[in-house]
Amino acid sequence: MAFLTCMQRLELVEYVGTIELRNPCREGKKLLVLDIDYTLFDHRSTAENPLELMRPYLHEFLSAVYAEYDIIIWSATSAFQLRCLLNPFSLRGMYDAIVDLFPICSMKWVELKMGQLGVLNNPNYKITALLDHLAMITVHSDSRGPFDCKPLGLIWGQFPEFYSSKNTIMFDDLRRNFVMNPQNGLTIKPFRKAHANRDSDQELVKLTQYLLAIAELDDLSSLNHKNWESYNEDNFKRRRHS
Repeated sequence: MAFLTCMQRLELVEYVGTIELRNPCREGKKLLVLDIDYTLFDHRSTAENPLELMRPYLHEFLSAVYAEYDIIIWSATSAFQLRCLLNPFSLRGMYDAIVDLFPICSMKWVELKMGQLGVLNNPNYKITALLDHLAMITVHSDSRGPFDCKPLGLIWGQFPEFYSSKNTIMFDDLRRNFVMNPQNGLTIKPFRKAHANRDSDQELVKLTQYLLAIAELDDLSSLNHKNWESYNEDNFKRRRHS
C-alpha cells in the first residue's frame, strides 16, 4: 500500500494549476492519459527514423478515441534517463548543466518525441496537454519502498468541471505509475524490440475497441481494467447476438 506524507500532499496541491493546455478541455468527453515509453514508442531500440520505433496503429488509435476522449500524454522520463539518453552526445561535466536545466529539458524531450512521431500536429485529433516527470510525486510503499508515480488527482484538481475518477482511464506499461488511482489504470503490454514486433503488435487496435465500448458508461472506475480483453470478447458476443 502506498501513501503520501504531509509534505508530498502539499507539493501536489502546489502543482495543481500549472498544467498548460495545448487545446481546450471538451465538455462531455472522458479523459485518456497515456504514457510514452514502451506504451506509444520503443525508446530503447535504435533507428534512423523515429517513426520506425512508433507503436503500430498509433495515429489510427488516437484518431478513433478522440471522438470520445480528451487525450493527455504523461511521460515518466527522469533526469537520470535523460542523462543516459544524452550521454553519447554530451561532453564530460555536461550532466551538471543538464540537471540545472532539467525543468526545461524534461518537457522539451516530451515535445520532441511527440513532434517526431507527428502526434502534435495531426489533423484528426488534438492533444489536450503534455505532462512530464516533474508532475510525478514520490510515494512510499511497504513492499517497494520509495518510488515515483503519476497522481491523477493532479489533473482532477485543476479541471474538476471536466475530469474525475469516473471518466478517466490511464494506460501505462508500469502498474506502479497509477498506484494512487489503481481503479483508473490499465497496464498495457510494453512495446519493445520494435523492429521484430511492429508487424505483429495489435495492442492499440484492441484497445481502441475497448475504449469505444466503455465510452458510453457513466463510471469507468467501476470496471476492472485487468479484464479488458474479456470485456472486448463479451461485447463482441453481445453485438453478434443482438
